[in-house]
Amino acid sequence: MSASQRLNGLTYHLRTFGCQMSFHDSERIAGMLESLGALPVSGAEQAELVVFMTCCVREKADERLLGQVASLKNLPQPGLAPRIIAVGGCIGQRDGARLIEQLPHIDIVFGTHNLAALPDLVQAVLAGEGHQVELLACECQPATSLPSRRSQAWHAWLPIMTGCNNFCSYCIVPYVRGREKSRPFPDIMAELERLLAEGVVEVTLLGQNVNSYGRDLYGQPRFADLLVAVGQSGLARLRFTTSHPKDLSPQSIEAFAHTAAVMPHLHLPVQSGSNRVLAAMNRHYSVEHYLGLVHELRAACAMSGKGANTPALSTDIIVGFPGETEADFEATCQLVQEVGYSQAFTFIYSKRQGTPAAKVVDATPAVVIQDRFERLVTLVQQSAWQANQGELGQTVEVLVEGTSKRDANMLTGRSPKNQTVHAPAPAGVDSERLCGRILKVQVTEARTWYLRGELV
Repeated sequence: MSASQRLNGLTYHLRTFGCQMSFHDSERIAGMLESLGALPVSGAEQAELVVFMTCCVREKADERLLGQVASLKNLPQPGLAPRIIAVGGCIGQRDGARLIEQLPHIDIVFGTHNLAALPDLVQAVLAGEGHQVELLACECQPATSLPSRRSQAWHAWLPIMTGCNNFCSYCIVPYVRGREKSRPFPDIMAELERLLAEGVVEVTLLGQNVNSYGRDLYGQPRFADLLVAVGQSGLARLRFTTSHPKDLSPQSIEAFAHTAAVMPHLHLPVQSGSNRVLAAMNRHYSVEHYLGLVHELRAACAMSGKGANTPALSTDIIVGFPGETEADFEATCQLVQEVGYSQAFTFIYSKRQGTPAAKVVDATPAVVIQDRFERLVTLVQQSAWQANQGELGQTVEVLVEGTSKRDANMLTGRSPKNQTVHAPAPAGVDSERLCGRILKVQVTEARTWYLRGELV
Protein backbone atom coordinates (compact mmCIF):
# COMPACT_ATOMS: atom_id res chain seq x y z
CA MET A 1 0.00 0.00 0.00
CA SER A 2 1.38 3.40 -0.97
CA ALA A 3 1.90 6.33 1.40
CA SER A 4 -1.00 8.18 -0.24
CA GLN A 5 -3.34 5.23 0.39
CA ARG A 6 -2.31 4.87 4.03
CA LEU A 7 -2.45 8.60 4.76
CA ASN A 8 -5.79 9.21 3.06
CA GLY A 9 -8.21 10.21 5.83
CA LEU A 10 -5.53 10.15 8.55
CA THR A 11 -6.04 13.03 11.00
CA TYR A 12 -2.98 15.07 11.91
CA HIS A 13 -2.03 17.95 14.20
CA LEU A 14 1.05 20.12 13.73
CA ARG A 15 2.88 22.08 16.43
CA THR A 16 5.71 24.45 15.55
CA PHE A 17 8.45 26.01 17.69
CA GLY A 18 11.14 28.46 16.66
CA CYS A 19 12.02 30.76 13.82
CA GLN A 20 10.31 31.71 10.58
CA MET A 21 12.12 28.91 8.77
CA SER A 22 10.46 26.40 11.11
CA PHE A 23 7.07 27.89 10.31
CA HIS A 24 7.80 27.69 6.60
CA ASP A 25 8.84 24.04 6.99
CA SER A 26 5.57 23.40 8.81
CA GLU A 27 3.59 24.89 5.94
CA ARG A 28 5.37 22.47 3.59
CA ILE A 29 4.66 19.53 5.92
CA ALA A 30 0.97 20.50 6.05
CA GLY A 31 0.79 20.88 2.28
CA MET A 32 2.48 17.52 1.70
CA LEU A 33 0.28 15.61 4.17
CA GLU A 34 -2.93 17.15 2.84
CA SER A 35 -1.92 16.46 -0.76
CA LEU A 36 -1.90 12.78 0.29
CA GLY A 37 -5.34 12.98 1.84
CA ALA A 38 -4.48 13.62 5.50
CA LEU A 39 -6.93 15.82 7.42
CA PRO A 40 -5.87 18.63 9.78
CA VAL A 41 -7.46 18.79 13.25
CA SER A 42 -7.21 21.53 15.84
CA GLY A 43 -5.91 19.51 18.78
CA ALA A 44 -3.60 16.58 19.52
CA GLU A 45 -6.40 14.70 21.28
CA GLN A 46 -8.21 14.37 17.93
CA ALA A 47 -5.13 13.46 15.90
CA GLU A 48 -3.88 10.08 14.78
CA LEU A 49 -0.58 11.74 13.84
CA VAL A 50 1.05 14.55 15.85
CA VAL A 51 4.04 16.27 14.24
CA PHE A 52 6.37 18.58 16.18
CA MET A 53 8.53 20.94 14.13
CA THR A 54 11.24 22.08 16.47
CA CYS A 55 13.93 24.64 17.27
CA CYS A 56 17.06 24.09 19.35
CA VAL A 57 18.45 27.62 19.53
CA ARG A 58 17.53 27.97 23.22
CA GLU A 59 17.11 25.52 26.09
CA LYS A 60 13.49 26.54 26.69
CA ALA A 61 12.55 25.12 23.29
CA ASP A 62 13.98 21.73 24.32
CA GLU A 63 12.06 21.82 27.58
CA ARG A 64 8.86 22.81 25.84
CA LEU A 65 9.14 19.99 23.33
CA LEU A 66 9.91 17.32 25.93
CA GLY A 67 7.06 18.50 28.13
CA GLN A 68 4.51 18.49 25.32
CA VAL A 69 5.61 15.11 23.97
CA ALA A 70 5.49 13.61 27.46
CA SER A 71 1.98 14.97 27.97
CA LEU A 72 0.74 12.95 24.97
CA LYS A 73 1.66 9.63 26.58
CA ASN A 74 -1.53 9.38 28.61
CA LEU A 75 -3.82 11.23 26.21
CA PRO A 76 -6.75 9.05 25.02
CA GLN A 77 -6.28 7.62 21.55
CA PRO A 78 -8.45 9.09 18.74
CA GLY A 79 -9.04 5.66 17.20
CA LEU A 80 -8.21 2.00 17.52
CA ALA A 81 -4.56 2.39 16.48
CA PRO A 82 -2.01 4.10 18.76
CA ARG A 83 -1.31 7.75 18.02
CA ILE A 84 1.86 8.33 15.97
CA ILE A 85 4.23 11.00 17.29
CA ALA A 86 6.83 12.51 14.95
CA VAL A 87 9.57 15.00 15.84
CA GLY A 88 11.25 16.94 13.05
CA GLY A 89 13.24 20.11 12.55
CA CYS A 90 16.37 21.19 14.37
CA ILE A 91 16.00 19.11 17.54
CA GLY A 92 15.32 16.07 15.39
CA GLN A 93 18.45 16.77 13.33
CA ARG A 94 20.56 17.33 16.44
CA ASP A 95 19.41 14.46 18.67
CA GLY A 96 18.22 11.73 16.31
CA ALA A 97 17.65 8.37 17.99
CA ARG A 98 18.53 9.82 21.41
CA LEU A 99 15.05 11.36 21.43
CA ILE A 100 13.47 7.92 21.25
CA GLU A 101 15.75 6.66 24.03
CA GLN A 102 14.59 9.58 26.14
CA LEU A 103 10.91 9.33 25.20
CA PRO A 104 10.16 5.84 23.81
CA HIS A 105 6.61 6.78 22.75
CA ILE A 106 8.08 8.97 19.99
CA ASP A 107 7.64 6.94 16.79
CA ILE A 108 9.45 9.05 14.16
CA VAL A 109 12.45 11.37 14.18
CA PHE A 110 13.42 13.23 11.03
CA GLY A 111 15.76 16.14 10.39
CA THR A 112 15.92 19.48 8.65
CA HIS A 113 17.04 18.02 5.31
CA ASN A 114 14.41 15.34 4.72
CA LEU A 115 10.92 16.78 5.17
CA ALA A 116 9.81 14.89 2.09
CA ALA A 117 10.50 11.56 3.81
CA LEU A 118 7.79 11.98 6.45
CA PRO A 119 4.95 10.21 4.55
CA ASP A 120 7.11 7.12 3.98
CA LEU A 121 8.20 7.12 7.64
CA VAL A 122 4.56 7.29 8.74
CA GLN A 123 3.71 4.48 6.36
CA ALA A 124 6.48 2.34 7.89
CA VAL A 125 5.09 2.88 11.40
CA LEU A 126 1.56 2.07 10.24
CA ALA A 127 2.92 -1.12 8.66
CA GLY A 128 4.30 -2.21 12.05
CA GLU A 129 7.96 -1.61 11.28
CA GLY A 130 8.65 0.11 14.62
CA HIS A 131 10.51 3.32 15.36
CA GLN A 132 11.75 5.29 12.36
CA VAL A 133 14.77 7.62 12.40
CA GLU A 134 16.06 9.32 9.26
CA LEU A 135 18.63 12.12 9.27
CA LEU A 136 20.49 13.36 6.22
CA ALA A 137 23.56 15.57 5.92
CA CYS A 138 22.03 17.54 3.05
CA GLU A 139 18.69 17.87 1.31
CA CYS A 140 17.64 14.89 -0.77
CA GLN A 141 14.62 16.83 -2.03
CA PRO A 142 14.41 20.61 -1.48
CA ALA A 143 11.58 21.62 0.83
CA THR A 144 10.64 24.29 -1.71
CA SER A 145 9.60 21.54 -4.14
CA LEU A 146 6.89 20.34 -1.75
CA PRO A 147 3.30 21.61 -1.79
CA SER A 148 2.48 24.23 0.82
CA ARG A 149 -0.55 25.12 2.91
CA ARG A 150 -0.03 28.70 3.99
CA SER A 151 -1.51 29.86 7.28
CA GLN A 152 -2.45 33.17 5.61
CA ALA A 153 -3.63 33.45 2.02
CA TRP A 154 -2.22 36.96 1.59
CA HIS A 155 1.26 36.33 3.08
CA ALA A 156 3.94 33.87 2.05
CA TRP A 157 7.39 32.88 3.26
CA LEU A 158 9.78 32.67 0.32
CA PRO A 159 13.06 30.91 1.19
CA ILE A 160 16.00 32.17 -0.83
CA MET A 161 18.70 30.15 0.94
CA THR A 162 19.25 27.70 3.75
CA GLY A 163 22.08 27.15 6.22
CA CYS A 164 24.74 29.45 7.64
CA ASN A 165 28.51 29.79 7.35
CA ASN A 166 29.08 32.22 10.22
CA PHE A 167 29.53 29.88 13.20
CA CYS A 168 28.78 32.40 15.92
CA SER A 169 30.27 30.82 19.03
CA TYR A 170 26.91 30.45 20.80
CA CYS A 171 24.81 29.23 17.87
CA ILE A 172 23.82 25.68 16.96
CA VAL A 173 22.17 26.59 13.63
CA PRO A 174 25.10 25.81 11.27
CA TYR A 175 25.32 22.34 12.80
CA VAL A 176 21.63 21.50 12.27
CA ARG A 177 20.80 23.53 9.15
CA GLY A 178 24.11 23.00 7.34
CA ARG A 179 26.17 25.40 5.24
CA GLU A 180 24.80 28.24 3.15
CA LYS A 181 23.03 27.04 0.03
CA SER A 182 21.33 29.61 -2.19
CA ARG A 183 18.41 28.92 -4.48
CA PRO A 184 18.99 29.91 -8.11
CA PHE A 185 17.67 33.38 -8.93
CA PRO A 186 15.23 32.09 -11.61
CA ASP A 187 13.72 29.54 -9.19
CA ILE A 188 12.94 32.25 -6.66
CA MET A 189 11.36 34.49 -9.27
CA ALA A 190 9.30 31.59 -10.64
CA GLU A 191 7.92 30.81 -7.18
CA LEU A 192 7.20 34.51 -6.67
CA GLU A 193 5.15 34.55 -9.89
CA ARG A 194 3.08 31.61 -8.62
CA LEU A 195 2.49 33.38 -5.31
CA LEU A 196 1.39 36.57 -7.04
CA ALA A 197 -1.01 34.56 -9.21
CA GLU A 198 -2.51 33.15 -6.00
CA GLY A 199 -3.20 36.65 -4.71
CA VAL A 200 -0.34 37.01 -2.23
CA VAL A 201 0.04 40.61 -1.07
CA GLU A 202 3.11 40.34 1.17
CA VAL A 203 6.20 38.14 0.88
CA THR A 204 8.98 37.62 3.41
CA LEU A 205 12.29 36.44 1.97
CA LEU A 206 13.84 33.87 4.30
CA GLY A 207 17.39 32.82 5.08
CA GLN A 208 19.67 32.45 8.06
CA ASN A 209 21.73 35.25 6.51
CA VAL A 210 19.94 36.76 3.53
CA ASN A 211 22.72 39.29 2.95
CA SER A 212 24.94 36.41 1.77
CA TYR A 213 22.44 35.26 -0.82
CA GLY A 214 24.10 34.09 -4.03
CA ARG A 215 27.70 34.01 -2.84
CA ASP A 216 27.91 30.22 -3.23
CA LEU A 217 26.26 30.27 -6.68
CA TYR A 218 27.54 33.46 -8.29
CA GLY A 219 30.84 34.15 -6.53
CA GLN A 220 29.48 37.25 -4.81
CA PRO A 221 26.29 38.18 -2.96
CA ARG A 222 23.33 39.17 -5.13
CA PHE A 223 20.83 40.06 -2.43
CA ALA A 224 20.54 43.67 -3.62
CA ASP A 225 19.73 42.45 -7.14
CA LEU A 226 17.09 40.13 -5.72
CA LEU A 227 15.44 42.91 -3.70
CA VAL A 228 15.17 45.08 -6.80
CA ALA A 229 13.84 42.25 -8.97
CA VAL A 230 11.21 41.16 -6.45
CA GLY A 231 10.30 44.80 -5.83
CA GLN A 232 9.62 45.31 -9.54
CA SER A 233 7.35 42.24 -9.80
CA GLY A 234 4.16 44.03 -8.79
CA LEU A 235 4.24 42.71 -5.20
CA ALA A 236 2.69 45.16 -2.74
CA ARG A 237 4.86 44.44 0.30
CA LEU A 238 8.29 42.88 0.65
CA ARG A 239 10.09 41.98 3.88
CA PHE A 240 13.14 39.85 4.64
CA THR A 241 14.90 38.18 7.53
CA THR A 242 17.53 37.71 8.86
CA SER A 243 20.32 40.17 8.09
CA HIS A 244 23.83 39.67 9.47
CA PRO A 245 25.49 43.08 10.02
CA LYS A 246 28.87 41.96 8.68
CA ASP A 247 27.32 41.25 5.27
CA LEU A 248 24.95 44.21 4.92
CA SER A 249 26.39 45.86 1.81
CA PRO A 250 26.02 49.44 0.52
CA GLN A 251 24.20 47.98 -2.48
CA SER A 252 21.64 46.26 -0.25
CA ILE A 253 21.14 49.46 1.76
CA GLU A 254 20.47 51.36 -1.46
CA ALA A 255 18.06 48.67 -2.66
CA PHE A 256 16.29 48.77 0.70
CA ALA A 257 15.92 52.55 0.58
CA HIS A 258 14.92 52.95 -3.06
CA THR A 259 12.74 49.88 -3.73
CA ALA A 260 9.18 50.97 -3.02
CA ALA A 261 7.85 47.50 -2.22
CA VAL A 262 10.46 46.92 0.51
CA MET A 263 8.86 47.84 3.81
CA PRO A 264 10.69 50.43 5.98
CA HIS A 265 11.57 47.91 8.70
CA LEU A 266 14.89 46.13 9.10
CA HIS A 267 15.72 43.42 11.61
CA LEU A 268 19.46 43.76 12.25
CA PRO A 269 20.63 41.56 15.16
CA VAL A 270 23.41 43.19 17.17
CA GLN A 271 23.56 40.64 20.06
CA SER A 272 25.81 42.87 22.21
CA GLY A 273 27.01 46.46 22.46
CA SER A 274 30.47 45.43 23.65
CA ASN A 275 33.28 44.89 21.14
CA ARG A 276 34.94 42.45 23.53
CA VAL A 277 31.80 40.32 23.72
CA LEU A 278 31.17 40.58 19.98
CA ALA A 279 34.67 39.21 19.36
CA ALA A 280 34.02 36.34 21.78
CA MET A 281 30.75 35.67 19.96
CA ASN A 282 32.65 35.48 16.64
CA ARG A 283 30.34 38.07 15.09
CA HIS A 284 33.00 39.68 12.84
CA TYR A 285 31.92 43.31 13.27
CA SER A 286 32.42 46.07 15.81
CA VAL A 287 29.94 48.36 17.51
CA GLU A 288 31.34 51.22 15.43
CA HIS A 289 30.71 49.29 12.21
CA TYR A 290 27.16 48.47 13.30
CA LEU A 291 26.37 52.09 14.16
CA GLY A 292 27.84 53.12 10.81
CA LEU A 293 25.37 50.80 9.06
CA VAL A 294 22.50 52.36 11.00
CA HIS A 295 23.67 55.83 9.96
CA GLU A 296 24.02 54.81 6.29
CA LEU A 297 20.61 53.17 6.30
CA ARG A 298 18.88 56.21 7.77
CA ALA A 299 20.73 58.57 5.44
CA ALA A 300 19.72 56.53 2.39
CA CYS A 301 16.08 56.43 3.55
CA ALA A 302 16.13 60.18 4.19
CA MET A 303 17.12 60.69 0.56
CA SER A 304 14.40 58.36 -0.73
CA GLY A 305 11.73 59.42 1.75
CA LYS A 306 11.16 55.86 2.94
CA GLY A 307 9.56 55.40 6.36
CA ALA A 308 9.02 59.14 6.80
CA ASN A 309 12.83 59.31 6.78
CA THR A 310 13.05 57.02 9.83
CA PRO A 311 12.90 53.29 9.07
CA ALA A 312 12.04 51.06 12.02
CA LEU A 313 14.91 48.97 13.37
CA SER A 314 14.55 45.82 15.44
CA THR A 315 17.27 43.59 16.84
CA ASP A 316 18.25 40.55 18.93
CA ILE A 317 20.28 40.93 22.14
CA ILE A 318 21.81 38.24 24.35
CA VAL A 319 22.30 38.95 28.05
CA GLY A 320 24.71 36.92 30.16
CA PHE A 321 27.04 35.66 27.44
CA PRO A 322 29.93 33.89 29.22
CA GLY A 323 32.34 36.49 30.61
CA GLU A 324 30.02 39.47 30.13
CA THR A 325 30.86 42.15 32.69
CA GLU A 326 28.77 45.01 34.01
CA ALA A 327 30.76 47.33 31.74
CA ASP A 328 29.92 45.12 28.73
CA PHE A 329 26.27 45.21 29.68
CA GLU A 330 26.27 48.99 30.12
CA ALA A 331 27.76 49.28 26.62
CA THR A 332 24.79 47.29 25.30
CA CYS A 333 22.37 49.61 27.08
CA GLN A 334 24.15 52.62 25.60
CA LEU A 335 23.83 51.17 22.11
CA VAL A 336 20.09 50.52 22.60
CA GLN A 337 19.61 54.15 23.59
CA GLU A 338 21.70 55.43 20.70
CA VAL A 339 19.95 53.38 18.00
CA GLY A 340 16.40 53.80 19.33
CA TYR A 341 15.01 50.38 18.39
CA SER A 342 11.32 49.97 17.68
CA GLN A 343 11.58 46.42 19.00
CA ALA A 344 14.24 44.17 20.49
CA PHE A 345 14.07 40.46 21.17
CA THR A 346 16.03 39.94 24.37
CA PHE A 347 17.31 36.58 25.57
CA ILE A 348 19.33 35.25 28.46
CA TYR A 349 22.27 33.26 27.07
CA SER A 350 21.41 29.58 26.63
CA LYS A 351 24.26 27.07 26.55
CA ARG A 352 24.09 24.82 23.50
CA GLN A 353 26.20 21.67 23.61
CA GLY A 354 28.54 21.41 20.65
CA THR A 355 29.16 25.14 20.33
CA PRO A 356 32.47 26.79 21.37
CA ALA A 357 30.79 29.06 23.92
CA ALA A 358 29.40 26.04 25.78
CA LYS A 359 32.94 25.18 26.88
CA VAL A 360 33.47 28.54 28.61
CA VAL A 361 33.01 28.50 32.37
CA ASP A 362 31.23 31.60 33.64
CA ALA A 363 30.97 32.41 37.34
CA THR A 364 28.47 35.27 36.98
CA PRO A 365 25.61 34.59 39.41
CA ALA A 366 22.26 33.89 37.79
CA VAL A 367 20.66 36.63 39.90
CA VAL A 368 23.03 39.20 38.37
CA ILE A 369 22.21 38.06 34.83
CA GLN A 370 18.48 38.16 35.59
CA ASP A 371 18.80 41.69 36.97
CA ARG A 372 20.61 42.82 33.81
CA PHE A 373 17.95 41.19 31.67
CA GLU A 374 15.13 42.99 33.46
CA ARG A 375 16.95 46.32 33.19
CA LEU A 376 17.40 45.78 29.47
CA VAL A 377 13.73 44.86 28.99
CA THR A 378 12.73 48.12 30.68
CA LEU A 379 15.08 50.08 28.42
CA VAL A 380 13.75 48.33 25.30
CA GLN A 381 10.18 49.12 26.31
CA GLN A 382 11.07 52.78 26.67
CA SER A 383 12.74 52.75 23.25
CA ALA A 384 9.74 51.05 21.60
CA TRP A 385 7.29 53.49 23.19
CA GLN A 386 9.34 56.46 22.01
CA ALA A 387 9.62 55.05 18.48
CA ASN A 388 5.83 54.68 18.27
CA GLN A 389 5.14 58.26 19.31
CA GLY A 390 6.27 59.42 15.88
CA GLU A 391 3.17 57.79 14.38
CA LEU A 392 0.64 59.82 16.39
CA GLY A 393 -1.62 61.77 14.06
CA GLN A 394 -0.13 60.05 11.00
CA THR A 395 -2.05 57.96 8.48
CA VAL A 396 -0.50 54.52 8.03
CA GLU A 397 -1.32 51.77 5.56
CA VAL A 398 -2.28 48.60 7.43
CA LEU A 399 -2.36 45.08 6.02
CA VAL A 400 -5.39 43.61 7.80
CA GLU A 401 -4.69 40.20 9.35
CA GLY A 402 -8.00 39.62 11.13
CA THR A 403 -9.78 40.70 14.27
CA SER A 404 -8.40 41.10 17.77
CA LYS A 405 -8.54 38.03 20.00
CA ARG A 406 -10.01 40.22 22.72
CA ASP A 407 -12.54 42.09 20.59
CA ALA A 408 -14.14 40.69 17.43
CA ASN A 409 -15.17 44.21 16.43
CA MET A 410 -11.56 45.43 16.35
CA LEU A 411 -9.47 44.89 13.21
CA THR A 412 -5.78 44.12 13.65
CA GLY A 413 -2.95 44.25 11.17
CA ARG A 414 0.59 45.41 10.44
CA SER A 415 1.93 48.80 9.41
CA PRO A 416 4.79 49.15 6.93
CA LYS A 417 7.12 49.45 9.96
CA ASN A 418 5.78 46.13 11.25
CA GLN A 419 3.84 47.73 14.11
CA THR A 420 0.66 46.05 15.28
CA VAL A 421 -2.27 48.37 14.53
CA HIS A 422 -5.84 48.14 15.86
CA ALA A 423 -8.87 49.93 14.43
CA PRO A 424 -12.63 49.45 14.86
CA ALA A 425 -14.19 47.41 12.06
CA PRO A 426 -16.66 49.35 9.91
CA ALA A 427 -20.29 48.68 10.81
CA GLY A 428 -22.13 46.26 8.58
CA VAL A 429 -18.96 44.90 6.94
CA ASP A 430 -17.84 41.27 7.27
CA SER A 431 -14.40 41.60 8.87
CA GLU A 432 -13.21 38.36 7.27
CA ARG A 433 -13.59 39.97 3.85
CA LEU A 434 -11.13 42.67 4.87
CA CYS A 435 -8.32 40.20 5.66
CA GLY A 436 -5.44 40.64 3.26
CA ARG A 437 -6.51 44.14 2.24
CA ILE A 438 -4.39 47.23 2.83
CA LEU A 439 -6.44 49.95 4.54
CA LYS A 440 -5.50 53.40 5.77
CA VAL A 441 -5.67 54.08 9.50
CA GLN A 442 -5.22 57.45 11.18
CA VAL A 443 -3.30 56.84 14.40
CA THR A 444 -4.91 58.31 17.52
CA GLU A 445 -3.04 56.35 20.18
CA ALA A 446 0.54 55.03 20.38
CA ARG A 447 1.39 52.46 23.03
CA THR A 448 4.59 50.49 23.59
CA TRP A 449 3.66 47.50 21.46
CA TYR A 450 0.79 48.70 19.30
CA LEU A 451 -0.94 51.61 17.61
CA ARG A 452 -4.66 52.33 17.65
CA GLY A 453 -6.63 54.48 15.24
CA GLU A 454 -9.61 54.93 12.96
CA LEU A 455 -10.10 53.74 9.40
CA VAL A 456 -9.80 56.59 6.92
